[in-house]
Amino acid sequence: MTRTHWDNCIAHFDQAVETFVGEYFGNKDRRCLLVAAAGFDPRSRRIAELLADQMGDRLQAFFVREERGRPDTGLAAAADANETRLRSLVPDCKVVRIDVFGDDGAPVGGPRMARLVSDLVLPPEITDVVLDMTAFSVGIAFPAARILLEGCERNGRRSFHVMVSSNPELESRIVAEHGGRPMAVRGFAGTDILSETLDVARMWIPQLAPGNASVSALDQIGRSLGQCYKICPALPFPSRDPRRSDALVAEYGKALVDEWQVDPRDLVHLSERNPLDSYRTLSTLARRYRKAVENVFAPVIVVSPMGGRVMAIGAFMAAIEHGLAVSYVETVRYEFDASGPFDDEPPDTLLHVLLSGPAYGDYDDAIDELTAAGPPWASGNGTAAGERT
Repeated sequence: MTRTHWDNCIAHFDQAVETFVGEYFGNKDRRCLLVAAAGFDPRSRRIAELLADQMGDRLQAFFVREERGRPDTGLAAAADANETRLRSLVPDCKVVRIDVFGDDGAPVGGPRMARLVSDLVLPPEITDVVLDMTAFSVGIAFPAARILLEGCERNGRRSFHVMVSSNPELESRIVAEHGGRPMAVRGFAGTDILSETLDVARMWIPQLAPGNASVSALDQIGRSLGQCYKICPALPFPSRDPRRSDALVAEYGKALVDEWQVDPRDLVHLSERNPLDSYRTLSTLARRYRKAVENVFAPVIVVSPMGGRVMAIGAFMAAIEHGLAVSYVETVRYEFDASGPFDDEPPDTLLHVLLSGPAYGDYDDAIDELTAAGPPWASGNGTAAGERT
């Protein structure tokens, strides 16, 4: 399905998000479902607080605890505190725990999240669905976002929003320990090339993130992909810290030069603040690449969003629109330096993106196209009493 409205997508930033929430969700006709993570991240409650303040009992929530082995006791205590606060903010809520790894150690969080979200049955009076991606991991957030988006598009008159409380400086304090083998995110395996008769020309777009763990994870993904026709590392620019890209180039210097053999002209710059910049840049790159190799090679484009959630939203939009594959390595555990001080760090920034809904006009054609294509990925059809997302 072509989503031409994303070319001029509705988005709000910082104070404009609070204004939008007050004017839009403050409307007494609005009924909203919030899907969010109840994790240790100190920003986990920000979006829920913002919505609950305006909506009260018109807000319902589906909170998820991502369980990974034996977490640090301090992080577990922080997650418990956030869960308690979220329950008090949204009394009409459900909290579920997802074991990200199975008994055999295989990463199964994405399929489990997909099943849970697919089974959600929304009351007919729900007008809006909000996915708070702030504290979700990519392997959990992307499958949920896809199912929720396609479900709202199928409904036609239910809006789907993505919101984030972003702070790159705080995110640098969260260290992920990756484990297992690289794999595709559930529902983002890319276009089917099994029937292709042409040789495959693979382009990989790794989003660079600080820390030895991220360097190692991207190195694993690169080796798993094998020979790539092009490698186009993505750097955060513009960014709040104007030297952030320079620091990442220095940190990844060995991989960029010796292992990936990246041409400096192939570096991609994606805005750290605006996901629409990431979406448009990746979309342009995908279109030009496919046109360049058309009838000569079978193009395969793989993205690996390892950094902040703002850039990941743009990668999600581009992957949906252009059938890009999303490859990642699941996180075994987290470490978080909460010792501070935080006073000298920049404040959190807010982001809201409206991905679908009546605000974009008549959805009859979109609904017909979706219906002709069959049910949305990994979800069910609607029911008379309430429609599955």
